[in-house]
Amino acid sequence: MKIELRDNKVFIINQGLQKEIHPFWLRERVNGDTFVDKITNQRLFDPTQIHVNVEIDNINLSNDTLEVTFKDGTYTKLLTQNIIKEFSNIDEIKNIKKIKWDSSFKDFKYFKFTTDFFEEREMYNSLIHFYKYGFAIFNNVPVENDFIVSFANSIGNIRRTNFGEFFNVKSKPNPNDLAYTSMGLAPHTDNPYRNPVPCIQILHCIENNVIGGLSTLVDGYTATEKLKKNFPEYYKILCEIKIRFQFIDQSVVLENWSEMIKLDEKGEFKQVRFSPRLDFVPLIEKEKLDLFYLARKKLSEFYNSDDLRIEFKLTSGDLLMLDNHRLLHGRTKYNANDGIRFLQGCYIDYDSTEGKLKHLKRKFNF
Repeated sequence: MKIELRDNKVFIINQGLQKEIHPFWLRERVNGDTFVDKITNQRLFDPTQIHVNVEIDNINLSNDTLEVTFKDGTYTKLLTQNIIKEFSNIDEIKNIKKIKWDSSFKDFKYFKFTTDFFEEREMYNSLIHFYKYGFAIFNNVPVENDFIVSFANSIGNIRRTNFGEFFNVKSKPNPNDLAYTSMGLAPHTDNPYRNPVPCIQILHCIENNVIGGLSTLVDGYTATEKLKKNFPEYYKILCEIKIRFQFIDQSVVLENWSEMIKLDEKGEFKQVRFSPRLDFVPLIEKEKLDLFYLARKKLSEFYNSDDLRIEFKLTSGDLLMLDNHRLLHGRTKYNANDGIRFLQGCYIDYDSTEGKLKHLKRKFNF
């Protein structure tokens, strides 16, 4: 992809095809102290107040710079790489290739927390790892004073839910969710009944000295791609039928409808929702339901398969950050009388990790 000038016009050339860059598009991107605020990088002018019939008076193209003077007297100098980047529509986050994994994935990396960690290269590396595998584990994270709040807000902002700003995961009397028991939890995604579903879950281990209580993870991307390859009819109906997810306690009723496998605009993997204790299938044609129930059962078998699950024990100071749209998580059962298993949890959204990653990429000029 390159830029060429012809007849006082600017063209972008891509694989033999050419497209003229609209003069107004260039006029909107004028820079310099009189047009853009240095601190916020926001425009100091309102482009809707500019006459739409913008014309170029003079242009010059060097190796890496496009200089444009418009007939209204405005002059700007633009980096050609920035223009090409916009036209190529590159999404830096989506370009991080997802790596499928299964139970053979054992030697995953721990990222050590240190002072000023959130502005260091190790933070950047951990976010790249997160987008590749769907999770990242940090150790040496302080356990005092609900530090999970500071951790989450240093990446982005906590997403408050009906469970609060953050929540304590430990066995307690009369729980409003099975997470607050010592029961084993099968692989599931959190909050499928919310709109929108929280994107990223953070679990911080404060204390864990029980026998059992291992954390479990399953890659929903691996499982659904396996279903797509081996059982295409099952995959298709789970991508089509919307089911109701519901959560009820004394103070709130939350409901949302969605497919169990959600695809993006290109028909590629986007999200899984799986919480069979909270889903309700609509009353549709019997033939469709026959196929749907077979498909859900097969997918559940994949999610619960020893071949796809990893297990590990979080110890005090370990913090797990996982993609709630991609991964399923759970735990093995334990006896609350053996000791204490105390985790704290919260949620953040994708714009938190995306914004942090882009900031660090810019900072270190990656």
